[in-house]
Amino acid sequence: MPISLPPVTRNLLIANVAVFLLQQVMPGLLGWLALWPLGSGLFEPWQIVTNGFMHGGVAHIAFNMLALYMFGGQIERLFGARHYTIYYFTCLVVASLLQLVVLRWFLHDIDTPTVGASGAIFGLLLAFGMMYPHEKVYFILLPIPMPAWLFVILYGGLELLSGVFGWMPGVAHFAHLGGMLGGWLLIQYWRGRFPIKPRRRLLR
Repeated sequence: MPISLPPVTRNLLIANVAVFLLQQVMPGLLGWLALWPLGSGLFEPWQIVTNGFMHGGVAHIAFNMLALYMFGGQIERLFGARHYTIYYFTCLVVASLLQLVVLRWFLHDIDTPTVGASGAIFGLLLAFGMMYPHEKVYFILLPIPMPAWLFVILYGGLELLSGVFGWMPGVAHFAHLGGMLGGWLLIQYWRGRFPIKPRRRLLR
């Protein structure tokens, strides 16, 4: 676990905590910054990003910020500040877009807003599993060390099953999966695995 944090991860932590504190004194922020479903009459394009700085309670932000602290710094040092920022926000945007699609066309929910950095955090988790597959981590429901690649597969599988079967209602499982999908696509692009190539390969 990192002792000191590189700048982008540190600033993301500060921004998330600052917005959460603002929520406590300005509850009306929910209507402006949360991700409201298409068809709700409350959706605005900026919410695709701003929802990632809102949280539903102390436990919610504590879990996300702990994960950002644990995984974000290491990924930022590997990717560099610029590419890490692109990666983080790509995961957040893809998570938000998938959540909008699922709410509108599969769950037919136009009333429930989505908040939280979890989509971006799951993207960081995916990156950690891909970049450091043999590092030992702990699965929250099974407190024994396991390689990061297995941790990511188990956690992603749990999110998929939970979303499909309606386990743990109130959790944006498909936003989590969207963050992982966005991260995987961007890493594959940076590795030159798609017909459209980056100017230079960032990752092996």
